[in-house]
Amino acid sequence: MSQRAFGKLLGVSATAVQLWERGDTVPDTENLAKLAARAGYSLEELLRFLDGKPVSDPLDIQDIVNKIRFLPLSQVALIGKAVADRFA
Repeated sequence: MSQRAFGKLLGVSATAVQLWERGDTVPDTENLAKLAARAGYSLEELLRFLDGKPVSDPLDIQDIVNKIRFLPLSQVALIGKAVADRFA
């Protein structure tokens, strides 16, 4: 995904995304929460990861559903196919 497209998803400029990627600036708490949500994690899980601490695997079906919600449609289609194959 381009910096421009990603910035548009978060409501920030492509320049802001570029500065984050280069490590010149860091996102504020609101944008960190948006980044975490886009990846299917909570802000707390993202902060644990950034601190080098392990992030727990989802044990709850709702966690899995939340992660699927933010996947690209092509990956959701693969999951749908796997589910259909399982029921076949």
